[in-house]
Amino acid sequence: MQLDFTGKRVLVAGGSRGIGRSIALGFAAAGADVGICARGAETLEQTRQEIAAHGHATHAASCDLADGPAVGRWVAEAAAALGGLDILVNNASGFGSTDDEEGWAKGLSVDVMATVRASHAAIPLLKQAGGGSIVNVSSISGFHASTRSAPYAAVKAAVIQYTTSQALTLAPENIRVNCVAPGSIEFPGGSWERRRLAGEALYSNVLAKIPFKRMGKPEEVANVVLFLASPLAQWVTGQTVCVDGGQLLS
Repeated sequence: MQLDFTGKRVLVAGGSRGIGRSIALGFAAAGADVGICARGAETLEQTRQEIAAHGHATHAASCDLADGPAVGRWVAEAAAALGGLDILVNNASGFGSTDDEEGWAKGLSVDVMATVRASHAAIPLLKQAGGGSIVNVSSISGFHASTRSAPYAAVKAAVIQYTTSQALTLAPENIRVNCVAPGSIEFPGGSWERRRLAGEALYSNVLAKIPFKRMGKPEEVANVVLFLASPLAQWVTGQTVCVDGGQLLS
């Protein structure tokens, strides 16, 4: 079945590279008007041009998602540029891995609070549209203990939990909220590519635990995000879908 988002207005936080880029391009290819934000100006503009090539309205703005007021401004300005809002994707991560003040601050400020703040800014706009969809991006790290990146695992677990609370709270407003939990995803310039090129043992160790013996692709996560935001999933809310090739099973 072909997903059609013609006339829909979509915002993707952290939408300039990797998973976020694939999500944004997936919506654009399906007919949506798409707004993105990220910190890196060069990749942001490159992705904006790729979105615009699909012939739909687009908006791109540099935004530090750890900055609360900046998040609210981005949502408001992007939605105004697109003429409203139907779908919000909270994708960004601070990648806080070290179990210290800095690691926790990165994870809490971006993975958790940017999700909260962008959602709060988007909800009145989704209500104006008569309802809509929020999709949060977590990680399979949120399902198990981690000795390597405890803060990252903890904040991703918080995103999964917050998704369920959002879903129950917003159902009366005809707003569905779901979550995807990717496994190890490799893309140009991403952390797994860097580890592979550096010959790190961690890469081969993780790869050996994935039943399909390969890393995931960003578009494979994007496909599930689009499904959850589409009318095909209109009776699905409060759920977290693992997109990991069975990695969590091993």
